[in-house]
Amino acid sequence: MEGHRFQALRAYLSKTSKLAKEDFEASEELLDLLQNEIRVLIVGAGGLGCEILKCMALSGFGKIDIIDMDTIDLSNLNRQFLFRQKDVGRGKADVAAEFIMGRVPEASVTPHFCRIEEKDSDFYRQFQIVILGLDSVQARRWINAKMFSLLIHDDDGNILPQSIRPIIDGGTEGFRGHCRLICPTMTACLECNLDLFPPQVNFPLCTIASVPRLPEHCIEWSRIIAWEEEDPFQGEPVDGDNFSHITWLTEKARERAEEFNIDASGIDFRKTQGVIKRIIPAVASTNSVIASQCVTEAFKLATYSFDNMDNYSMLNQNAGIYQFVYPAERKEDCVVCGKKRRVIEVGKEKTLGDLIAKLKDENELSGPALTANIENSEKVLFMDNIQGTHENLSRTLEELSLGNQEIQVTDKAYAAPVTIQLRFTGES
Repeated sequence: MEGHRFQALRAYLSKTSKLAKEDFEASEELLDLLQNEIRVLIVGAGGLGCEILKCMALSGFGKIDIIDMDTIDLSNLNRQFLFRQKDVGRGKADVAAEFIMGRVPEASVTPHFCRIEEKDSDFYRQFQIVILGLDSVQARRWINAKMFSLLIHDDDGNILPQSIRPIIDGGTEGFRGHCRLICPTMTACLECNLDLFPPQVNFPLCTIASVPRLPEHCIEWSRIIAWEEEDPFQGEPVDGDNFSHITWLTEKARERAEEFNIDASGIDFRKTQGVIKRIIPAVASTNSVIASQCVTEAFKLATYSFDNMDNYSMLNQNAGIYQFVYPAERKEDCVVCGKKRRVIEVGKEKTLGDLIAKLKDENELSGPALTANIENSEKVLFMDNIQGTHENLSRTLEELSLGNQEIQVTDKAYAAPVTIQLRFTGES
C-alpha cells in the first residue's frame, strides 16, 4: 500500500478529462499499473539522472532500473544531491538506488554499475520506457540505435507495436537544456537530428575527474586537477598564451590519455590551447526543470492521461526564461530509422581512406569499420585491428569494385551495423 503519498495521484487517474488521450480510461488501477507493471530504465546517474530518479519515484513509478559506469567524485556533491561525502568512490547507480529506496519505499530501484554496451538485447527488452540523462552524444546514439534494433516485424513487414520502446532524452549544459520524445517509427530519431548536438567543447567535471573518454577530457583534467595538485609554476594561474604552461598541460594530458587507453596522437600544443578554457558548470536548477519534464512525458506515455508533446522541447535561461516546443523533422534516409537507403556520392577516383574521412565528418563517427558483399563474398574493406586491411586505405574505390555497392558500417556510435549505398559521382 502506498499510504497517503499517492492518494492525490490515484484520484487524478480515476477521473476523466477532455485533455486526455482518446484511449485514456480513467481508473484507480492505473496507479497499480505504474507501480507494478511498467518497468523503466534510466540511463545516467549524474546531476540530471539523480533528478530524474527522484521524480520517477515520487510520480508513482515502482519498478525502476538505473545504469551508470561512473563512480562518485567529491566534485559531484554540490549538485548530485543523492550522494554524500561518505559515498565518494562508490558507484553512482548503487548509491542512488539505495538513497531513493530509503526515502520512497514504494519504489524498487535496481542499479547497474557498468557500461551500457555491456548489457545485451534481452536486458533492454525488459523495459517499456527508456529515459536518458546523459552527458555524452556517443552514448545517446548507441542507445538510440539499440532501441531501433529491438523492433520486431510480422510476416507482412509491419512493426509489432509491443516491440516499440519510447526514448525520452534529456540533456543540460549550463542554463540551457532540452527534452525530446523519440518513438520508433512515429517520430524523428536522435540520428535524424544529430546536427542539434554541436561538437562538444564543454565537459562535465565529473566525467573529467572519473572516467575520461575523449582527448579533451584529458586536457581539461590536466588544467583543473593536475595543475592544482602539482603546482608546476609556483602558484601561477594557467595562462592559455604561455608556451611553457600549455606544453606542460599537453604532456600531462597525454599521460592521462595513455592511462585510460585513449588515443593520445591528437593531443598536441594546438589542441590543448584550443580547449583549455571551455567548461560550462552544471546548473542544478536546469537539471531540475529538464528532469521534471522528462518524467512528465514518461507519466503521460504510461497512463495516456494527457497528450505527449510534439516532440522536442528547448529551454534557455541565459536571458530570462525561454522555452519552445516543435516537431523534430524525420529524415527519410536516416541510417538508423529511415525508409530509404542513405546514398553517399563520391568520385570513383577517391580512395577508401577518403571515403572513411567523409563518413567520419558527415556522421560524427570515431573509428568506422567497413565491410561489403562483393561478388557474393563478404569482404572486410577496413578494420583498424586487422592490419591486412590497412593497404585498402590507399586504393581507389573503383579498384575495390565499390560502384553502386551497399556497404555495412560499424562504429562505437551504433549498437548495430548500418548500411549505406555508395554511388560514383555522375552515375545513375
